[in-house]
Amino acid sequence: MPDQTPPPSERNIWLDELQAILQGASGGFLFGIPLLYTVEVWSIGAATEPWWLLTVLAVNLLVVWLLTQVEGFRKSLSLNPLEAILESFEAIGIGVICAALALIVLQRITLATPLSEALGKLVFEGFPFSLGVALARSTLSNNALRIRRRVMLPRSSSSPTLANLRDALVDFDATLIGAVLIAFSIAPTEEVPLIAASLPSLWLLLVMGASLGLSYIIVFASGFADRAERQQRGLLLSSGTETLVAYLIALLASVTMLVLFRQLHPGDPWQEWLRDTLVLGLPASVGGAAGRILV
Repeated sequence: MPDQTPPPSERNIWLDELQAILQGASGGFLFGIPLLYTVEVWSIGAATEPWWLLTVLAVNLLVVWLLTQVEGFRKSLSLNPLEAILESFEAIGIGVICAALALIVLQRITLATPLSEALGKLVFEGFPFSLGVALARSTLSNNALRIRRRVMLPRSSSSPTLANLRDALVDFDATLIGAVLIAFSIAPTEEVPLIAASLPSLWLLLVMGASLGLSYIIVFASGFADRAERQQRGLLLSSGTETLVAYLIALLASVTMLVLFRQLHPGDPWQEWLRDTLVLGLPASVGGAAGRILV
């Protein structure tokens, strides 16, 4: 029976394409997820006329096209005009799909949502996601930082155990810093308890799964960081273990911020503590993942 395995060059093309899409989606979530926790955007999207939505899409396309001229989410250093336009459309498509998935996870779009309202939310929420897609490489690429860090902190100067411990602490610190940077402006808003109160109990499992999945994709599947290198450094030699521990750090940061902003009180039911923490843990885990690939 003849071998049906595609040639290596074809496999590499598909792998590169998938990795480019995942990189774009990673940047989209980093830019777009804070705006998901804004009730004003939900209201504007639900009440905007179709002609104005087309205007917003046109502006979005123009801005993404301009960004594509100098950046773009692919590795190509030069594009002809047609390729730039096609990549701009693809960036908007990735951004809208990511926004749709996030809105569904947060139950801002459900089967009961009118089509006009859903489209309005997707157009406005998809705008920052699309910008994040176009800026993914410039925002999340860390080659220069990685080279500079190796020069400043040579591993040969300490024992392997101490070096592993140092790397793990650096990753934990980066997770905490990234989680705080992204979730800090969301924690004091009323959107967190509003979303948390509207989610069915079992739906929280989907929120947890989305948080873990996004963290894994950004760090290990997108190609921004060297997966083999990450699995050799630090105390957490498993990508799954690192993702889980990082998520726990993001949850700890989330509950701390909610308490500091007096969104949670000692007398509140434990169910409220759990719901609010998991809802804020979604943007915190995205920020934490971004922080880990930048160190």
